[in-house]
Amino acid sequence: MEGTESRSGTASVVADWSLVFWTLCSVILPVLITLWCSFQRSRRQVLIRDIFRKSKHDWHYTDLFGQPSYCCVCAQHILQGAFCNCCGLRVSEGCLKKADQLFLCKEIMMRSNGGAHNSMPHHWIRGNVPLCSCCMICKQQCGTQPKLCDYRCAWCQYTVHDECMMDCLKTEECTFGEFRDLIIPPYYLSTINQMRKDKRTNYEKVVPYCRKHWMPVIILANTRSGNNMGETLLGEFKILLNPVQVFDLSKIAPAKALQLCTLLPCNAVRVLVCGGDGTVGWVLDAIDEMKIKGQERYIPQVAILPLGTGNDLSNTLGWGAGYAGEVPVEQILRNVMEADGIKLDRWKVQVTNKGYYNLRKPKVFTMNNYFSIGPDALMALNFHAHREKTPSLFSSRIINKAVYFFYGTKDCLVQECKDLNKKVELELDGERIELPNLEGIIVLSIGYWGGGCRLWEGMGDEPYPLARHDDGLLEVVGVHGSFHCAQIQVKLANPVRLGQAHTVRLILKSSKMPMQVDGEPWAQGPCTVTITHKTHALMLYHSGEQTDDEASSLSEQDHMREQTDEDI
Repeated sequence: MEGTESRSGTASVVADWSLVFWTLCSVILPVLITLWCSFQRSRRQVLIRDIFRKSKHDWHYTDLFGQPSYCCVCAQHILQGAFCNCCGLRVSEGCLKKADQLFLCKEIMMRSNGGAHNSMPHHWIRGNVPLCSCCMICKQQCGTQPKLCDYRCAWCQYTVHDECMMDCLKTEECTFGEFRDLIIPPYYLSTINQMRKDKRTNYEKVVPYCRKHWMPVIILANTRSGNNMGETLLGEFKILLNPVQVFDLSKIAPAKALQLCTLLPCNAVRVLVCGGDGTVGWVLDAIDEMKIKGQERYIPQVAILPLGTGNDLSNTLGWGAGYAGEVPVEQILRNVMEADGIKLDRWKVQVTNKGYYNLRKPKVFTMNNYFSIGPDALMALNFHAHREKTPSLFSSRIINKAVYFFYGTKDCLVQECKDLNKKVELELDGERIELPNLEGIIVLSIGYWGGGCRLWEGMGDEPYPLARHDDGLLEVVGVHGSFHCAQIQVKLANPVRLGQAHTVRLILKSSKMPMQVDGEPWAQGPCTVTITHKTHALMLYHSGEQTDDEASSLSEQDHMREQTDEDI
């Protein structure tokens, strides 16, 4: 009896330890497997980054390709892997090192072998051709078979079927395709490099293709602007152009990028700024620095691809209120080629603190869009303070506008800027202006304000001269508060038009008020603000599709010109 109890007790202990053992295994084993997988993944990522760093390709890794893709090495169908932002190669992770050895990327400058170059052959890449592309030989659609097939030239973007590819095409001279007038050819840069070594600077004689209408474009993209589309656009532009023409402004300053203009023919370069109005102002300041350095003959004309939140300058120049990928990059380049050159007024804003004339230097800003004091500057100040605390939350244009709406609604209730007319004095061209009861004053240089509102025209029911961006005049308006601003934006109210002037002087007599210049806000104590004309910027105007507001404004402007001609 005792032996039986002893055996049953032993069995019970064994069963308990067995349960403990398997419980520990069920807990520890998944942890060990997870740690092992994490170690392998991090090791793999280190190896991939090492290949990326040493490679001449501009590799980027993706977890999912946007279209059916095949590895250029093993020809297998792949869902994830690496792609080159310059030449368009796509490879699986396992074939990455081999692809780096087998395939050359687009050369930004041809290697010199002692002779002059004025042409170059196609750079054919097999497989993964763009959807709906047609063969340059038989004119039939390419890339229709579910495998690695057909060829694409990394420069001219022409595509050819496998069966249409002939030996003559492999050595044929590349014409650089549709965008030949925008591309800087590699052989041009190699020639310029040789001329610099020989200390010759007459670059105008080296215009490629012997073309009269060559207008090379430089892409300046801010990857931190608005909806964070800059990274994608950088890759798409590098595919279509020479990668040396495409710059990321988060890695290189505009002043340094624009030095490429000095290697190109005078008065021929066009710059496409991908970013918000703040990015455009940054680039225009760099262009002003070129004038100071004596490089005025290399000044480029500037086009805009609006990626910011407000984009009022872009809207004024016909480039739209915002870009979200709805227009193909190819069409954007066509728009840049077809755009017309115009001038944009740039203004000097000098802020002199009261009582410190001899002790502190006045703050000086450059204005392209508008200056304001009051509720809209307060909204911008609150927005920027919030964005500096949590920048990761402000990655969408919709979120940014929602935050502006929140602070605008808050100001409707609090009215922090009331009785502004008692705190400031306003002079237009030296003449004192009697102010009604206001909460804000806005000084405009362009037609649009507040993310697409034509502030000076208001509802358009009163015969006022239209605001222009190149007439050397500033439009000055007043607003009664945040709610009044909202009414103006939906065309339910008119602003308080205070007048037009070449010079504006505003004196803040007491207290601290929010101010802003082109969306850059600050809190300002008693001071004198003086706005005078500074210079003109060379811009590009896109006369594409017009909104109803633009069409009505243009028709009113034409009508006024007709009346003026009749009077003359």
